[in-house]
Amino acid sequence: MGKEEKTHINVVVITGHLIYQCGGIDRRTIEKEAAELGKGSFKYAWVLDKLKAERERGITIDIALWKFETPKYYVTVIDAPGHRDFIKNMITGTSQADCAILIIAAGTGEFEAGISKDGQTREHALLAYTLGVKQLIVAINKMDTANWAEARYQEIIKETSNFIKKVGFNPKAVAFVPISGFNGDNMLQPSTNCPWYKGWEKETKAGKFTGKTLLEAIDSIEPPKRPTDKPLRLPLQDVYKIGGIGTVPVGRIETGVLKPGMVVTFAPSNVTTEVKSVEMHHEQLVEGVPGDNVGFNVKNVSVKEIRRGNVAGDSKNDPPMGAASFTAQVIVMNHPGQVGAGYAPVLDCHTAHIACKFAELQEKIDRRTGKATETAPKFIKSGDSAIVKMIPSKPMCVEAFTDYPPLGRFAVRDMRQTVAVGVIKAVDKSAATAGKVTKSAAKATKK
Repeated sequence: MGKEEKTHINVVVITGHLIYQCGGIDRRTIEKEAAELGKGSFKYAWVLDKLKAERERGITIDIALWKFETPKYYVTVIDAPGHRDFIKNMITGTSQADCAILIIAAGTGEFEAGISKDGQTREHALLAYTLGVKQLIVAINKMDTANWAEARYQEIIKETSNFIKKVGFNPKAVAFVPISGFNGDNMLQPSTNCPWYKGWEKETKAGKFTGKTLLEAIDSIEPPKRPTDKPLRLPLQDVYKIGGIGTVPVGRIETGVLKPGMVVTFAPSNVTTEVKSVEMHHEQLVEGVPGDNVGFNVKNVSVKEIRRGNVAGDSKNDPPMGAASFTAQVIVMNHPGQVGAGYAPVLDCHTAHIACKFAELQEKIDRRTGKATETAPKFIKSGDSAIVKMIPSKPMCVEAFTDYPPLGRFAVRDMRQTVAVGVIKAVDKSAATAGKVTKSAAKATKK
């Protein structure tokens, strides 16, 4: 056997937008430091503003994926907040994060602005929590600008603990690390600038953990449970027609496993067929597992019958179905006006992109406690959270968040921005009319 493969984890970085405006590191410095750190380096510049140059030129760079290793993990940093599609990307799960790193700037005034009532940091932290990111690391950055004052560090920990508690996180289970991203203090090696700092500690169900650096804090993330034991759900990103092979749907397995010989059903198209082969990176797989981006060859199905946004599942084990309607908890983030029944924006849920009507606002709820504060409200506005019955304008396949998380969260897009996010509570599945079952599927089912 070769060396034991490390587990892959995804980390999302949440920063107050002020870090971006206050500059930080420029491109040359990043490249110089990356070169000094050597190949495959932990490019710690991502903590600051690695996109500063691009932002000044007004170019938006697609989600920057930064990869590095800790002793235990291969880590992908989904760096997004300065990015206008941050929210959409987080929801459609370009990569679902296993942990969030909240970066707080220690500079006077900066910290206070970042977590003020309408601060962006609060919105992003709340969003991460709502979407199921339950592990958190807090990095207190720019400690050099606060002269590494222990009093400032303690003050920030106290304030931040209150703040994250309100969002839903348990501060005892969070590592608080004082760093200077610019100078590299406590990023990879313990800093000599803060003799008072004894290290971070956190306590979770798995036990007590301690360390000094941000790298160690990332290494102490609890390994994610990948849902191989659930029934298969594979949202299609694309469907290709490949000469000599046939129809090849492509997508990321969210739950369950996909193997050659399986009989899959596509929803909402309601087509059932046999999987001939499964491949990833041009190699045949014996089975695909959650997180794998796979292409699979299906028999006797034309590219006209299935499309992006369809979901493949096991025909014999809770097959996916279209939703006639569904109920969701919707949080309005930045809608300029009021939202009432009849509003019909576009929803981005997994790979589906479909207009849905807010058919009925059932109750308004307190975001922190989850308790209803008003029944049948006429309108909801920015900052409100409500239980809403939604009706898709054309068939779409979604699931309750508790059953299949990646198929149970969505972004509401309107006016070219994310105006709300939602978590699906319950789905009214359309009674499946007999769909198309290919000959090979019928044969395979008899086996």
